[in-house]
Amino acid sequence: MIKTDILIIGAGPTGLFTVFEAGLLKLRCHLIDALPQPGGQCSEIYPKKPIYDIPAYPEILAGDLTHKLMEQIKQFEPGFTLGERADTIEKQEDGSFIVTTNKGTKHQAPVVAIAGGLGSFEPRKPPIANIADYEDKGVEYMIKEPELYRDKDVVIAGGGDSALDWSIFLTDVAKSVTLIHRRNEFRGALDSVEKVQELKNLGKINLITPAEVTSIVGEGTVTGVTVSPKGKDPFTVNTDHFIPLFGLAPKLGPIANWGLEIEKNAIKVNNALDYQTNVPGIYAIGDVNTYPGKLKLILCGFHEATLMCQSAYQRIHPDKKYVMKYTTVGGVEGFDGTKKEAPKAVVKAIE
Repeated sequence: MIKTDILIIGAGPTGLFTVFEAGLLKLRCHLIDALPQPGGQCSEIYPKKPIYDIPAYPEILAGDLTHKLMEQIKQFEPGFTLGERADTIEKQEDGSFIVTTNKGTKHQAPVVAIAGGLGSFEPRKPPIANIADYEDKGVEYMIKEPELYRDKDVVIAGGGDSALDWSIFLTDVAKSVTLIHRRNEFRGALDSVEKVQELKNLGKINLITPAEVTSIVGEGTVTGVTVSPKGKDPFTVNTDHFIPLFGLAPKLGPIANWGLEIEKNAIKVNNALDYQTNVPGIYAIGDVNTYPGKLKLILCGFHEATLMCQSAYQRIHPDKKYVMKYTTVGGVEGFDGTKKEAPKAVVKAIE
């Protein structure tokens, strides 16, 4: 039995940052993740994708963000159960919870924080009849290694942030980049839309809207795609790679059977207080939760983790008076590789 103060389901950015905020309160954390390494989507799906909305980082690769978060929490020595999925949860008479994985590993904690991101997921595929025949033969649904596209012709389909960001990024890698979207309007950040338009004007991106890719051309591997513009005749665009970026179809998996209130495949929480679910002691933070005005941003997950930890502290230590102090009161020691000591700011906060 693995025992801890806060059991975190999901080792993505939000789950990792929870370890830091809990550590400032001298609370121990253990994380469970079905993936074989920490980082969630940032490590598994797009480690080389640039992220632009992390404070103090004008741009940081998703994989590098994971590395920085792991460096930040190292001093608090979290535990990890990786490559195992959280399957069942049982509430005990003392109010704690026992979470068992699909491999039988048991964990016990008075607080459970679900930070599972989108949960288990698979890419949304375009309705192209023969697309499965070209998977891993020029059709990719996510970009893990941009160097694969070095000096290649690339066609990207989609209208969200991922399609826009990768189109921008690959202009410095690929021989040519064509972006196709079925509408003239994009769903991504305005700054990214303006950047794509600027690159189009410079001749660095071939932008085709409104249009859809309706078939794939090639014997065994992709050599082109058929593009059908709205109200016009179809034509062929030669390409080495076709990358439809239509997002992911999320599934909560076994967590959906834990008695939590679910809305549109997300867990409802009380955002007016502490992001607690309808089951006291179980919280949901990051992309896995929903509430009025919810934004699925890493930054928002960090904020939710911070407030959740404050509530968790009071739940675990109801008899202790807690006064919030800034970490800058005494600094957080251990970042420079020195022997780990309790941060002075934390000691001031809880004594």
